[in-house]
Amino acid sequence: MLALGLSATLAQAHNVTAGDAGYIQEIWGVKIIPFMYLGAKHMVTGYDHILFLFGVVFFLYRMQHVAIYVSLFAIGHSTTMLLGVYYGWNVNPYIIDTLIGLSVVYKALDNLGAYQRWFGFQPDTKAATLIFGLIHGIGLATKILDYEIAEEGLIPNLLAFNIGVEIGQLLALAAILIVMGYWRRTHSFWRHAYTANVVMMSMGFLLMGYQLTGLFVTS
Repeated sequence: MLALGLSATLAQAHNVTAGDAGYIQEIWGVKIIPFMYLGAKHMVTGYDHILFLFGVVFFLYRMQHVAIYVSLFAIGHSTTMLLGVYYGWNVNPYIIDTLIGLSVVYKALDNLGAYQRWFGFQPDTKAATLIFGLIHGIGLATKILDYEIAEEGLIPNLLAFNIGVEIGQLLALAAILIVMGYWRRTHSFWRHAYTANVVMMSMGFLLMGYQLTGLFVTS
């Protein structure tokens, strides 16, 4: 029951809330500040995004490395979100959210060194971050398309939403880095780093299972 409840919470975290959906459907014209707020809110409350971001920076100690990986994720996320909404890409949300859960599992296994032990090589972490960023962006675009943003002011509003997403990402990243900074100074970090990534991987699997169940039930 606990696992099902947790997976449901994670799966719903990527959705646009009912109140926000109603607001999006009712407004028209250029609304820069409201869409920036909605974008930032989505990122800060999107547990799937934050889990992946947490995994990405888990073993990054230099700010220049953090900036590179987070920028790659942002480029991927922004590209497919903007293109997906503008061109109306119709992708099954259960499949996309399953892949988003997979991105969390992938990163946790990467942090655990599983690929080197299993296959004898290390996948390109930068390429993986960019690719999964593209997938996360499609997931967001799929949710936004459900609420049919008005054509009037569409491009400025999407750009404002994306700026808000990046602001939210920076806020989430700052909180993660502060917590990680304190944790890394303690003796418990290396003792519990393995466990933390196993927990993250389990949460990714729960999200995948929830979405696959929804796919089979609705098909």
